[in-house]
Amino acid sequence: MTSLPGGGDHGDSPTERRPLVCARCGTPAGRSLPVTWTCSVENGVRRHFCETCSRENLRAIEGRLDSPWW
Repeated sequence: MTSLPGGGDHGDSPTERRPLVCARCGTPAGRSLPVTWTCSVENGVRRHFCETCSRENLRAIEGRLDSPWW
C-alpha cells in the first residue's frame, strides 16, 4: 500500500492535527481514538465514525456502501 502524494497516513503533520470527530454526527473522540470507533476510507479520505453511528449503520458498512448512502 502506498501513501497519497504529499503526506503520511493521515494527510497532515502532527502539528496540524485537528481534533477527531465522528464524520456522521460530530461527536468528539477526545484525546485519542476510542477502540469502539470505526475507520473507513472513502475516495481516498479517512473517515471515523463513533460507536453509535457505527452500530446504527452496521449493515451499510458491511455492504461497503459509502456513508452518503446511509
